[in-house]
Amino acid sequence: MSEVMITVRGEHDARVATEEGVARLTVRAEGPERGAVVERIAAVAAPVRDDLTARKTAGAIVDWSSQRVSIWADRPWNADGTQLPLVHHASVEITAVFTDFAALSWWISDVSTRDGVQVDRVDWRLTPATSTAIEAEVAASAVRVAVDRATAYAAALGLGSVTPLEIADLGLLTRGNEQAAPPMLRAAKMSFADSTGPGIDFQPEDLTIAAAVEARFLAR
Repeated sequence: MSEVMITVRGEHDARVATEEGVARLTVRAEGPERGAVVERIAAVAAPVRDDLTARKTAGAIVDWSSQRVSIWADRPWNADGTQLPLVHHASVEITAVFTDFAALSWWISDVSTRDGVQVDRVDWRLTPATSTAIEAEVAASAVRVAVDRATAYAAALGLGSVTPLEIADLGLLTRGNEQAAPPMLRAAKMSFADSTGPGIDFQPEDLTIAAAVEARFLAR
């Protein structure tokens, strides 16, 4: 046997400490009068925004954002099939990015008790710089795994060297049913839809960044 084509897969993953917690909350108000509903949501959202502005100025949070208020109306139906009077609704979504998870916990404990405020979830993530660096390291390690695997196959066949011919993200080389899989961050979320009252305390788990590649080698 003088030469043989070898196609292998290489995988690698790394666990990385969470760097940021992204809290997402919704402020809601409803009632029979549009003007009163608008005033109500402004009254509830304003102190939340003011608090986040002060925290960012002090360097306690990375950033925060708020969408425009959405306002709509509908006529609900009761259990007897009768359409009820018009009800006006208003909502606004607010996002805040924390690096101090103790401060995030206390903040959520506070805002979750306010009437009209619902904390939807917290997404754990890395900073863009860390994510880019770790993804590059994990992808390179996945390639090395593929090289080692191909070398082991060649040695088992009594061949001495392998020459790389092709390398691609998972699914691109073999063109099977799998989707291409570049380095991926396995993000974590924490939902607070069912949370009631203060006292929330949490510490995020490490995040996992994984990569998988396919490679084709000529072994001689």
